[in-house]
Amino acid sequence: MTSQSLGLLIGGGVPAILFGLSTVFNKSSVLAGISLGFYMLFVGLAVILVGAVVYTFEAESVVSIKSASIALLAGASWAGGASAITIALIYYQAPISKLVPIYNLNTLVAVIIGLIIFSEWQDTNAIKLVGGAILVIAGAGLVANA
Repeated sequence: MTSQSLGLLIGGGVPAILFGLSTVFNKSSVLAGISLGFYMLFVGLAVILVGAVVYTFEAESVVSIKSASIALLAGASWAGGASAITIALIYYQAPISKLVPIYNLNTLVAVIIGLIIFSEWQDTNAIKLVGGAILVIAGAGLVANA
């Protein structure tokens, strides 16, 4: 297995499973009666604990004001999205089977931004990218209307 293939498995496959479980745990927590504020606080505590464990085992610790600021923006955007998902679950009883395909259109947001900001368009097959994007959108629409 190549290094890039291993990276795709670790950075793509493992998060797919963990994010899927996260959504199921989110709905289970909502069904158990948690409020949005407490949900976000407990999720935040879990993120801090995981961060502390990773920091403990990390060989190198590097941070700058710029990198920390961007990391805070990443956390704030994730927390805003997680809050919106939880609001949909608590107040609107949205089914996760329909909600997840819609919010996972985030892949297209990340792809578009990556193409522009990181110049990834230089190494991308545009035909395959557009075809895949169409399939992602069609798939989300089909599942959300199932």
